[in-house]
Parts: sequence; structure tokens; C-alpha cells
Amino acid sequence: MKKVTSVFWITLAIALFSVIWGAVAPGNLESITGSIQSFISVHFGWYYLLIVTGFVIFCIYMIFSPYGKIKLGQPSDKPDYNYATWFAMLFSAGMGIGLVFWGAAEPIYFYAKNAPTAETGTPEALNEAMQFVYFHWGVHAWGIYAIVALVLAYFKFRRGSPALVSATLEPLFGNKMKGPWGKAIDVIAVFATIVGVATTLGFGAAQINGGLTFLTPIQDSFTVQLIIIGVVTVLFMMSAYTGLSKGIKYLSNTNMILALLLLVMMLVIGPTLFIMNMFTDTIGAYLQNLPSMSFRLAPNSEENRTWINNWTVFYWAWWIAWSPFVGIFIARVSKGRTIREFLSGVLLVPSVIGFLWFSTFGSSAIKVQQGGETDLSELVTEQTLFGAFDNYPLGLIMSIIAMILIGTFFITSADSATFVLGMQTTNGSLTPPTMVKFAWGIIQSSMAAVLLYSGGLQALQNALISAAFPFSFIMILMVLSLYKALRADKASMEKEHRDSEEKTSA
Repeated sequence: MKKVTSVFWITLAIALFSVIWGAVAPGNLESITGSIQSFISVHFGWYYLLIVTGFVIFCIYMIFSPYGKIKLGQPSDKPDYNYATWFAMLFSAGMGIGLVFWGAAEPIYFYAKNAPTAETGTPEALNEAMQFVYFHWGVHAWGIYAIVALVLAYFKFRRGSPALVSATLEPLFGNKMKGPWGKAIDVIAVFATIVGVATTLGFGAAQINGGLTFLTPIQDSFTVQLIIIGVVTVLFMMSAYTGLSKGIKYLSNTNMILALLLLVMMLVIGPTLFIMNMFTDTIGAYLQNLPSMSFRLAPNSEENRTWINNWTVFYWAWWIAWSPFVGIFIARVSKGRTIREFLSGVLLVPSVIGFLWFSTFGSSAIKVQQGGETDLSELVTEQTLFGAFDNYPLGLIMSIIAMILIGTFFITSADSATFVLGMQTTNGSLTPPTMVKFAWGIIQSSMAAVLLYSGGLQALQNALISAAFPFSFIMILMVLSLYKALRADKASMEKEHRDSEEKTSA
């Protein structure tokens, strides 16, 4: 514990206060976070849409610009992981539980309950459902992650700075980042990470409980969810004890194998032709309508605006809240890759896998809904996937695999997050003490439990949007700081090249 900084103690105090508040006065916590969430969604929805689209545009610019050749590390550095393991780590840390939780539920909801603009249950609603699912889980989400990861990896491995969010802002603010202002920025990043990961762990516990309720006599209750969180906490702490190269690496590869197995089973057992037709058709529609979706705010329609606040703005806030954790983790495992290679991989590969995932499980669920025998839209969100499986051969086996996958994703996300939180509160150490990781593991699980206790899934969403807002401003500063540093780096490289040519000619 000698390595910990004041950021650890300050953020720990804030997190403990939040946990105690939620345990003692859950209704009050839900009410206040709900009011904050409503204010941000209504008054700053335009801001979220603009900055997230701006992040994507910046990533695309970096891929095609001369800066793309710059390596995230020294010229002689080689990547620590091969492509297969690297993509597995990206995917497990970046999406994980969310893909399983929403894989069938979100397309069904948009199609049968509340389409973005079309009449529910129509072919137009079906196309819209898949387009907006791709929109929420595709390039925009990974653009947010990529920004934070790129900035941190550049400053850590290229410039030798500590792996801290505050350290990336030194080109803009100089030594001020080594004082109270820098500490404040790191505290915001750490707290956003805690809430972002706790929200996802809450979703995971709710869905494991939903699966058990659907398949067994076990009831859907907070007590069961608390037991699930407790069991998984013990498991991810065991994984955290083994370290990054063993625990997270093996779990990430296990996740990919299980996810691939589940995907292939559903693709083969489900309506294969319908899935592939929907995938092809809606990918084209997504690419065609991406610009208009990116800026869609519907100021003249209260109903459409409410939909955007509840879904698009929520997702942008979720990804922003997760970005310190995912960004730091992706940066940690991406040393030695060029900016062009890094951004192309982070933006495209996980997005395409996500599109195929949603088209497979979403289309299969919608086919069940169209059959009329089972109304999946009436199931609670966390049971939708299991309800879809129940209508296909080997449904029980797929449900069991899905629950195991949620569990391994749960462990990987929490394990990765304890590592990242440990880094951020030990001055960027790449080997944070085990006790620090254990402390954050307990806090994350406690926060997830308190949010579920204080208002279930709605409380999770409220807390998320509230925590993400301040960090979004830090992300803008990180982009400006990176661009300034890259310009100086490029100018220095060009000068070295000219000096070398002059020596050669002399």
C-alpha cells in the first residue's frame, strides 16, 4: 500500500460515501441521480451527439493522416500480444456482458415495443431496429474507447509518461497537472470508471438471475443478485491475484471461445438465411444513414426526443463512463502498434463482430416474435435472450452456455477494472499492489449491489449518465493535448530526418 497516491484515498472516500448513501437511503439516491440524469439528457443531448461524432471523425482522420505511421512506443518495440489475443482482450473488456444482455432484448424492444420512428411490428421497424442497434454498439462506441486508449498509449509508451489521465494533459497545462488540478482529473476518471463498471456488473447479475428464473424455480430478487455478485467477486479476485498475463489473458480467450460457440450454434440452429439477409441489408442501411443518425436529435417531436434521450444519449454516456477503464486497458495491451494499425483494429474488428452478433441473436428473436407463439417483448429485459433460446432446438444448452459466458465476461470486466483502477491510484504503476486491486474489487461489487438495491436497472442508468458527464470534458482536452504533442513529435522526426540526410550528403 506504500505506492498508493492521494487519488486512491479521495476516490475511495467518495465511493464509500456513495455505497453507504445507497444502502441507508436508496430512494433518495435514486431520486437525486434520476434528476441529474434527466437534466443532462434534456439539456445536453446535443452535446453528447456532437462530441461522440467528433471523436469518430478524429479517429478516421488519424488513420489516414501522416500521424498514422507513428508507433505507440519506441521504434524498436514489438506488440506484446498476437492479433487473436489482442482482439479477444479488446472485445472482452470493451463490450462483454452488454452484448449478451442486449443481444436479443434491444432489437426486440425496438421492433415490437418502441421503434425509433416507424410503426412497431412493421418491416420498417425491423430495419430501423437493427440499424440503431449497430449505431449504438458500433463505430461510435469504439471511437470513444479508441480516443482514450490512443492518448494514454501514446503518452505512456512514446513519451514515458505515467499511465494517468492527468499526465496526458501536460502539453496543454504543463506542471499544473502534477498538483491539485491533476489529482482532481484523476479522481473524476477513477470515479467514472467505478460507476461505469459497477453498472455493467449490475446488468450481469440481473441477467444471470433472469436466466436462473427462466430455467429454474429460483426467483428474480435482489437477494439472489447479491449472492451472484458475491460469488463472482470471489472468482474475479482470484483472477486478479494471478495478474494480467495469466488471469485476464486466459479469461479473454475463454470468453472468445464461448462467445464464438454460442454465435455459431445460434447461426446454425436459428433462421440462418434470414439472419444473413438481415445482416447484409441492415449493414447497408446503417452505412447509408450513419450521418443522419449521428446528429439526430428530433427537436420538434417530444416522443422521438425522449427515445433518443433514453437510448442514444444513455449509450454515449455509458461508453464515456467506461472509456477510462477500457481505454487504459486497451492502451496497456497495445504497445508496439502504429497509430494506424491500432485505430483500424479498435474501430473496425470489434464493430463488425458486434454487428454479426446482434444480427444473429436479434434476427432469431424477431423471427420468434413474428411467429406469434411467444411474445418476447413482454418478458423482462434480462430474460429476453433465454426466451428466444427456448423456441429453438438445444435452447437449454445455449442458455447454459450464455450464463457461463455472462459469468466469464463478468469476471474479466471486473478483473480488468481492478487492474486499471489500481494503475490510476498508484501513480500509473503497471504492476499495482494486490491489496489495492482487492480494495477496488470490493468497492465495485458494493456499488453494483447498492445501485441494484436502490432502483434496479433504472438506477444503474441514472448513475451512469451522471458520472460520465464531467469526464466527457476531460476527453475533449485529451484530444487537443494529443494533437499538440503529435505535431511537435512529427516536427522533431522531420528535423531528425533532414539532419540525417545532411550528414549523409556531407
